[in-house]
Amino acid sequence: MAATVNEILENSSVLADGFVQLNRQESVPEVLPNHGAQESQVLFSEEEVRDTLEKSASTGRFWLDWGKLRSILSYRLKQVLSEYPEAAMTSEQQTSSLGETFQELVERLDNALHSFDEGPPFTLQRLCEILLSARSIYPKISKLSLALEKNLLVTSTLTISTEPYPLPTEQNSNGTHEESGLAQPQPQPEPAPVENGVEPPVGDRDEIMADVQEAEVGGDNVTMDMETIEETVKSSEANPTPTVEHKSS
Repeated sequence: MAATVNEILENSSVLADGFVQLNRQESVPEVLPNHGAQESQVLFSEEEVRDTLEKSASTGRFWLDWGKLRSILSYRLKQVLSEYPEAAMTSEQQTSSLGETFQELVERLDNALHSFDEGPPFTLQRLCEILLSARSIYPKISKLSLALEKNLLVTSTLTISTEPYPLPTEQNSNGTHEESGLAQPQPQPEPAPVENGVEPPVGDRDEIMADVQEAEVGGDNVTMDMETIEETVKSSEANPTPTVEHKSS
């Protein structure tokens, strides 16, 4: 029996709807399970990012779960790099200026950040300082990338702070800032980097961080690399400062 006109139109409509649905399913991009794809879906407010970085920049400590803090650092890292004019150049111009494409530069630094599984690098304080004021410290992206790389090419890490989280600061009418709430406890010594579960003496950390900053200032003529700084950390662990006992007369 020949199909009626209504049956033909109905079947055509069903086939058309199925074809459209199939195209929609095929057009959805597949999201690969890597840190870049996962963190691209995570959004942070500017206030949260700045407050987190400022606390670590001023204290050298961190209070957030390392996974979240790493996501914030990665988010800010990409944001800062994208503010430089090289980000808008063509791939050929980027390669000529940077020796690699902008995307390759971002991925290289971001991968270095994600190489830390247990906690942030012991250079976290300096890293946060750079990410907060990158444009004012490093007018050129080449200098910025070098400084970031030096602070990420370490192996010693920090442990999460057990001290109370600092209260947010409030701006007064005269433009100064003060912490809200009750008086805060006296500042404690800065956390020392952890290498294989062993913490070197606190005093060595200030010297090491000074070496890191000195290496940044040197730019292309730097003779000290991060391996030398790492050796300082390890030697301080192996040879702790002996204590002197005073005998009573």
